[in-house]
Amino acid sequence: MKAISRLFIVLTIVSCSLLGVSQVTSPNMNSATKMMSSDKNLTIGGYGQLDYNQPFGGNSIQNGTLDVHRMVLLFGYRFNDRLNFVTEIELEHVVEIYVEQAFLNYSINTYVQVRGGLMLVPMGIINEYHEPTTFNGVERPLIDKYIAPTTWRELGIGFTGTIPEVSVKYQAYIMNGFSSYNGGAQLSGKNGMRKGRQKGAESYIRTPVFAGRVEYFGILGLNVGFSTYLGKTQSTLFKNVDKVDNPAIAMADSSIVNMSMFGLDVQYSKRGLQLRGQAYYTKLSNTLQYNYFTSSDDALNDLGNSMYGYYIEAGYNVFQEFTKIKSELITFVRYTAYDTQNTVSDGVTKNPDYNIHAITTGIGWKPISAVAVKADFQFKKPQAASTYDKVFNAGIAIWF
Repeated sequence: MKAISRLFIVLTIVSCSLLGVSQVTSPNMNSATKMMSSDKNLTIGGYGQLDYNQPFGGNSIQNGTLDVHRMVLLFGYRFNDRLNFVTEIELEHVVEIYVEQAFLNYSINTYVQVRGGLMLVPMGIINEYHEPTTFNGVERPLIDKYIAPTTWRELGIGFTGTIPEVSVKYQAYIMNGFSSYNGGAQLSGKNGMRKGRQKGAESYIRTPVFAGRVEYFGILGLNVGFSTYLGKTQSTLFKNVDKVDNPAIAMADSSIVNMSMFGLDVQYSKRGLQLRGQAYYTKLSNTLQYNYFTSSDDALNDLGNSMYGYYIEAGYNVFQEFTKIKSELITFVRYTAYDTQNTVSDGVTKNPDYNIHAITTGIGWKPISAVAVKADFQFKKPQAASTYDKVFNAGIAIWF
């Protein structure tokens, strides 16, 4: 908790220290925004990522993996000047097909738009801006796998808009929440919140959650975002429960987890310099009852009472110094820390393997902004370990 508090303070100080600059820049643009900004009736786009991952080091020989990690097709349709439909169809690892987004957006004006359907939860940087040419490194940051698991999307409805006078963009949605129980535990210390994503696939709901985000972009090169997610998880045990069957209701209540997640992120760029920082803190309650209820015969479930994760990253475009070179060559280094068992309930023993520290450093060449060729080394270990797990990653990323 101390580490995450310190990072929240650092990110806030960095943002505030730049407030002397008065020039305004535009908000970030992702695939959905790009589709809706087109003046064509039908817009087609896509992005893709091909990866090579090779563990190395230690005393054993290890195979690498070659993977068509994801290939995504994007379709946008403009019914009129106010009403748009956006959908995103993703193929992962060649054989898995998902609908990643499918929503209607009705624009009343710049300040207010109504949006409903399968939408990305507005939490942090990567979940919304997850196109592979937009971030450094071959793989997405580790905290965006376990703490705020990308790509995180659920069905919902709400409002979004931009207030240009104060350089603020906002989103506020009522959405479906994580699944905590569907014939067994969906949440744990090992996997964090990742397996709880329902993804709009025959998802079930009893109590909706609130998800919101505010971004400030009023300083040239700077974007500061604050995100929040509040509510309860969902459970199949409430199906067909008699309202006066108190034992069944109590059992179903034991399969629910109360959740509050907060995120702060800062991005700053000036000439060739790129700085990023992101932090999450998640508070969970009812975990004592949940862990005992979802335990197997030989082991107590180990979901923590709180989780945190953060990273800080610095990158630099080496070609910035050569005005005749229009492509980019970006070197970067990222330090990451996260713990899915920051605090635990009675009976649960903290697993030191869930407290992870990692360093990722690498390079990416962008011959044009829509194509990136990347390579990096990642060194990852639990806090108590003496040696790092080492992986070399390389990949090709496109976005059009």
